[in-house]
Amino acid sequence: MRRIFSVAVKKKLVLNNPCTAVEFPVTLKGLFRPHYMTWSEQTKIERHAPAYLRNVIRIITETGLRVYKELACMKKDQVDIANKLVFISDSKTPTGISEVPLTDVAVEAFQEQLKLAGPGLWLFPSSRWPVTHQRSIKKTWRRALQRAGVRYFRLYDLRSTYATRLRDGGVADEWVTQLLRQSDAKVFKKYSQMKLQMKREALTRLNRRAGDSAATENFDTGGEQ
Repeated sequence: MRRIFSVAVKKKLVLNNPCTAVEFPVTLKGLFRPHYMTWSEQTKIERHAPAYLRNVIRIITETGLRVYKELACMKKDQVDIANKLVFISDSKTPTGISEVPLTDVAVEAFQEQLKLAGPGLWLFPSSRWPVTHQRSIKKTWRRALQRAGVRYFRLYDLRSTYATRLRDGGVADEWVTQLLRQSDAKVFKKYSQMKLQMKREALTRLNRRAGDSAATENFDTGGEQ
């Protein structure tokens, strides 16, 4: 039908093709859904995770940083504890390059990691070759999940957890997109003047217990040994 009307338009038999605005249904096989990590799951995983992985978990769920492109390869001089900021100079998309504000929980996690990192440039130095950064956390992540008795999900899903907690905290979708530094050109054009202080105010509404009615204990920023 679309083809017939296209030919009719070319022959000037009709003014326009009524099928151009029609979206035909598409069947997707194996549609992937990111896992939302509940607060109770986070508590279990952190309890069985080594200190540096615990810091990774808290940083990503509080900032939405990308695991390998932004966090694992981060240098110490990108962290500004005094101003509660990290500087992302290279990212998956141009919109990912920016200053990222930090919550108090994220600040504490960065401080702990700076102590663990020791001398050198990298925030997460490789245990085998300290002159370079951590290349993969997958095995450590999988072991932590197994010990915690939590079904496997991707470490990258912590970024989706961050977004879910923001939305459940009442932050508008457009602001969530901005805080995630996604490459939606329309959203970034509309909200390009969003100031750093406005981002900080949005972060105060981050709901760390979204979807987890079982969690009743007070939030504790200290690491469990």
